[in-house]
Amino acid sequence: MKHHLRTLGGALSLLVMAATATAATSLPTATSQTASQQFRQLYTREWTWRQTQLGGADEDHPDQQSGHLPDVSAQAQARREAYWTQILQKLDAIKPVQLQGEDKVNYAVYRQQIEVLLSDQRARTWEMPFNSDTAFWSDLGFSARAHFNSLQDYRSYLQMLREVPRYFRQQTANMRLGLARGFSQPQEILKGRDQDIAQVADTPLPANLLYTPFRNLPADMPSEQQAALRKAAEQVIGAQVIPAYQQLLHFFRSEYIPHARHTLAAEDLPDGKAFYRSQILEYTTLDMSPDAIHALGLREMASIHQQMLDTIKQTGFKGSFAQFLQFLRTDPRFYAKTPDELLKDASWIAKQVDGKIGQYIGRLPRERFGIIPVPADLAPIYTGGRGGPGVYMVNTYNLPARPLYSLPALTLHESSPGHALQMPLAAERQGLPDFRRYSYISAYGEGWALYCEYLGVEMGMYQSPYDRFGYLSYQAWRAARLVVDTGLHHLHWSREQARAYLRANTALAEHEIDTEVDRYVAWPGQALSYYLGELAIRHDRQRAAQALGARFDIRAFHDAVLATGSVPLPVLDQQIDAFIADGGRSPYADPASTVAP
Repeated sequence: MKHHLRTLGGALSLLVMAATATAATSLPTATSQTASQQFRQLYTREWTWRQTQLGGADEDHPDQQSGHLPDVSAQAQARREAYWTQILQKLDAIKPVQLQGEDKVNYAVYRQQIEVLLSDQRARTWEMPFNSDTAFWSDLGFSARAHFNSLQDYRSYLQMLREVPRYFRQQTANMRLGLARGFSQPQEILKGRDQDIAQVADTPLPANLLYTPFRNLPADMPSEQQAALRKAAEQVIGAQVIPAYQQLLHFFRSEYIPHARHTLAAEDLPDGKAFYRSQILEYTTLDMSPDAIHALGLREMASIHQQMLDTIKQTGFKGSFAQFLQFLRTDPRFYAKTPDELLKDASWIAKQVDGKIGQYIGRLPRERFGIIPVPADLAPIYTGGRGGPGVYMVNTYNLPARPLYSLPALTLHESSPGHALQMPLAAERQGLPDFRRYSYISAYGEGWALYCEYLGVEMGMYQSPYDRFGYLSYQAWRAARLVVDTGLHHLHWSREQARAYLRANTALAEHEIDTEVDRYVAWPGQALSYYLGELAIRHDRQRAAQALGARFDIRAFHDAVLATGSVPLPVLDQQIDAFIADGGRSPYADPASTVAP
């Protein structure tokens, strides 16, 4: 996935909004090849097709961006569904027991990916191509903020802008199809969701966000080249892109919002019960019922709540739990006074982690990350922070909603050893197929990042009872997601019920509670992946420690978890079984290990 910020959204938006499957006729057929050869040929061709058609890569050079936006028309969606159906049939013909070495694991990971892609196609999720903070139109803003290294980067960006009118027409047609069958985002969470559309639609050049790359062109670029690029950008943005955003804004305000559904639950969508179960399976990789998840969430919340009460005693506070939460939400000592103060505190925490991380993880990635604020146009509807390869974004909007006592847990999750460590480490893992190095499975990725908050206890990152309470509040927040997500989508809770539950059980600020509930409503099942993923990793660690006894090495265990790339939780369990059987050795200790030097 070339555009890492799209991945952070967690979101598989480009996989949901895909293009025509021109390579469908060239699938490998059974020959005298071994099962492993057939499998590798199959996934290599499909992965190349997936990147060129869904991710904007160049058809002849899949490692380069083409500047094309995908074809997301209904006809292309049908062809893609047919293509992945054929892929799954080909996988059915391959017997995993006949595969060699790592291909047994590759098969399990790859099959899950194809099943998810096909499930989304059959559910026609492309008719609802946005959620509460991520959308096809805001993805273009991330492209505008990207780092441009060459003249070709600028030309590719201009080519992408030229395709915006066609791309928006197709997305609008898809959303109309969704409206017609009751498959839309709920009207109740759409207030203000058009702000980032309006920000582009209503801002003339040269201040327009999409003109950003052309304001400060490289000093060593010839002046005539600079002038030509700026002229081309002014023409395409002024004559094509801004009108496309204006038309989208009109559609959103006059047609989509008025006709959006009035229910909240995913189970109220067409074939809703099956759809919600498919989303649970996609995001958690576990076949659990909503009722079982809800019950688990209630049990975990009770345990965490007792830990929170114990921590309150350590602060010396004499009031009730609710009064303590009110104290945390209103006392100025817990909030930064300026955006720079918040960013500097986050940077200091991340640097403290740098000094300790080598004691807990053996193999560290080469790629470093920076810390930046969430872009102003996204910040009002964005989460408190988000991280990934090369970046940890901290939301400096509405500082009274960004408590400092939660900042250590947030930083561990989003930067190192969380997302900004795990994703680059997977990409640097040599020998694994690209579909394992560059794909993202929420239960694994978010589970690891949440586990990193837990690891912060052992690392000594929570240096006061308030920091400790902030960590526990974050744990409660993720456990509460098991209750709230299933409450909204299965038990038909109201938005206010969900808000009240978070307000009563976590130290989240009111603004964060609002943005979080809207996120859960708009993105069924995704919120379940965090806590279930963390529980799986903690369980794997516990059984590895028990089985290995004195041979257990925490650095080797973390290497074993991180070396897998993004995998379903059942596959991770199997990998830890192998780690235990191998005596607890780090996968990087093996001379034959497929690791970058």
